[in-house]
Amino acid sequence: MPFYPYESSMASSTDDGARYDDEIRLWREDDWWIAKDVETGVTTQGSSRDAALANLDEAVALYHGEIGREPTDEELRGLGIDPENNVSGDLDDSGVFE
Repeated sequence: MPFYPYESSMASSTDDGARYDDEIRLWREDDWWIAKDVETGVTTQGSSRDAALANLDEAVALYHGEIGREPTDEELRGLGIDPENNVSGDLDDSGVFE
């Protein structure tokens, strides 16, 4: 069995169903590896284990606000969004999921 450096730092699920701090689940679906941070629910994919885990690291950092930034008004206008009329709101109030 090949050695994967991430395995030594990942927690694994057990038969008792217990959850662990910083638990990551990694599985394969067809040609894709899927990686999920159990605590946040953030899930990514990649064509290899390493790619899926690298994508997960970035996605969790974005989730926690550790990387990334708010777009500037100029960037929004470049996408056809008027920053003066664009208000963030609660997804539950948006009607998107009805």
